[in-house]
Amino acid sequence: MSDFDEQEAKANRARQEADPDPEVGGIAVDRLRSIIERVERLEEERKALADDIKDIFGEAKSAGFEVKVIRQIIRLRKQEPAEVEEQETLLDLYRRALGM
Repeated sequence: MSDFDEQEAKANRARQEADPDPEVGGIAVDRLRSIIERVERLEEERKALADDIKDIFGEAKSAGFEVKVIRQIIRLRKQEPAEVEEQETLLDLYRRALGM
């Protein structure tokens, strides 16, 4: 390595140490790292929440409740009452059309 290369490498390291948000190829490294770490933490939280929900459904099942029906009720509660009514009306109409 030439003296010029060594000096340039030292200058680059000094700039990186002095700059709180160094860039590599136009990318703010610290900002990118922060975003990735935040997403990773949220994914861990989401997995923990999914595990908690699974445990609750297991509890419901062991108490004699039908988990499939509970899931349907939860889905219906997220909808607007008018949407639920429309779906129930269509379901009833389709059943009658099929002789059910």
